[in-house]
Amino acid sequence: MRFGRAQRQRERDGARHQVAVSRLLKQVHRRHRMVRATADIVAWTVGISLAALLRFDFDLSRLDSVALLMVVTVTATLQLAAGRMIGLYRGRWRVATHEEFRILAATVLLVSIGAFATASVIQTEFDRLMPRGIGLIAGAIALLGMMTVRSQWRRSADRRRRVSPEGRERTLVFGAGDGGMRIVHDMMRDYASPYYPVAILDDHPRLKGRTIEGVPVVGGRDDLVRVARDQQAESLLIAVPSARSELIRTLSGLADEADLRVMVLPRLVELVGGAVGVGDIRELTLADLLGRDEAELDLYAISEYIHGRRVLVTGAGGSIGSELCRQIHRFGPSELMMLDRDESALQAVQLSIDGQGQLKSRDLVLADIRDAPTVRRIFEERKPEVVFHAAALKHVPMLELNPAEALKTNVLGTLNLLEAAAEGGVDEFVNISTDKAADPANVLGYSKRLAERLTAHFAARTGRSFVSVRFGNVLGSRGSVLTVFEEQIARGGPVTVTDPEMTRFFMTVEEAVRLVVQAGAVGGGAEVLILDMGAPVNIDDIARRLVSLSGRRVDVIYTGLRPGEKLHETLFSDDEHGVRRSHPQIWHTDVPLITPADVLAIGALDDGDVVEQLRTACCSLPSVEQLG
Repeated sequence: MRFGRAQRQRERDGARHQVAVSRLLKQVHRRHRMVRATADIVAWTVGISLAALLRFDFDLSRLDSVALLMVVTVTATLQLAAGRMIGLYRGRWRVATHEEFRILAATVLLVSIGAFATASVIQTEFDRLMPRGIGLIAGAIALLGMMTVRSQWRRSADRRRRVSPEGRERTLVFGAGDGGMRIVHDMMRDYASPYYPVAILDDHPRLKGRTIEGVPVVGGRDDLVRVARDQQAESLLIAVPSARSELIRTLSGLADEADLRVMVLPRLVELVGGAVGVGDIRELTLADLLGRDEAELDLYAISEYIHGRRVLVTGAGGSIGSELCRQIHRFGPSELMMLDRDESALQAVQLSIDGQGQLKSRDLVLADIRDAPTVRRIFEERKPEVVFHAAALKHVPMLELNPAEALKTNVLGTLNLLEAAAEGGVDEFVNISTDKAADPANVLGYSKRLAERLTAHFAARTGRSFVSVRFGNVLGSRGSVLTVFEEQIARGGPVTVTDPEMTRFFMTVEEAVRLVVQAGAVGGGAEVLILDMGAPVNIDDIARRLVSLSGRRVDVIYTGLRPGEKLHETLFSDDEHGVRRSHPQIWHTDVPLITPADVLAIGALDDGDVVEQLRTACCSLPSVEQLG
């Protein structure tokens, strides 16, 4: 009982507090409105007086004080009436904004016309004192005074609201556009912000000399090092959400020279509602340094072939597979079947989608694509309509030592899925391939090339959309070179790079999967779809960037190319010619077919023979049966 009474008492106290606060705010707003109205009347008084003095060449003896008072009274009354009617004194617009100034100008024009029209009607001394043209001069002077008072009021209020630099990180901001203006405004107003902007940089020369919240724009990127030292800056914020990776790399290099910590704002696609604030600032990542322009998707086409349909994803627990599941789930399939042989990986992807990890859902399919009878049974029972095949073995050195495993999973496992999909009436089958399938030189490349050719065979046989999608390395995927570098740095080094000249293609897992899903909507026939990966990136540069981002002193050493490794990867084989048909970041190219019989004829799975047989099979010409 006592607890209930105390609770009710707290509620009553809280209600009384809210009422008191509400009354106080009303009083403050009422006082501000009165101050603004008074300032406007004073502005009219000054404007009319100056206009009258101009009319009589500053001869005070010719002024009629009674007539002047009448003019001011009429004008002040009209100003208050118009301002109240339009809402100028109701707090509808923030003080000294463009919106308020527009309304203020319209009000002054109406008052000028009304005042001098009234005077003309009543034929008083007013008409003698102030001919019609003088009224516009009085209005212009009054408007200038009103705007000046409001601007000073706003500037004074802004200064009072600004945070102190004490205890905050002195930060350079690059970018004076919308993102930069918003974040500087937030930094200067948010008392919880750990950052204090000391200067703004922007490459646009016309912006130099401007100020945002009192912070000056002092130059461009070429001035970064000098300004950082002059302002004793500790960090750099790249406040350009649409910044290209080339710009980020350049600014990051200059920041290293000036010993600045680098931060960025999220990309536009990451912002909720387009809003940006101090809480959105994050550390620079390798994805920012290597990222590219965001892919534009045909959401309607994607939704058409996924929404309301039964979709199966193999390798659902892997980096690509799990992101595929997350993105496909947003398009509302009637059923999303996630297949993997790793139960822990399945639990992780389920958690990432719906927050449940109980492993009881029928959406989770525990199976191995090598098991042909099980694969066939799953297709017969679950009847998927769309398949994304991401299950594969992918590590080059491991597969060089175990080529038979590459054959079993990447080739025969894919064949099991293709046969079950063809028999089960699957409409769209998307096989995830790799750039190592272009002019293959290792076991991984041979096996994935064979998977591409098998997929093309079933496309021709069924007349359905069975396509392969080929792309390069994915940032942050499990076991990638980047995760190896990060682990080596965490252990104190050294970081091992095979060759200082080695290059690779990279894209983020999110972009890769977006384009894979798009490819399923635009692909068709016996073809491979190749994602535009942009320019290749030097691996040595990546290693050194990661070391720099870590802030540690770690050595980088060179170990030489491993068996099966190329110095430079390509996206096209020498005999392939890509064309863009329906999306600017997706190339289409034909691939020679190969029959299941030709693949199965590779022979006994003896490691001593498999490599040569894989190479021979993947590079063979189509059989007479296929050509026919």
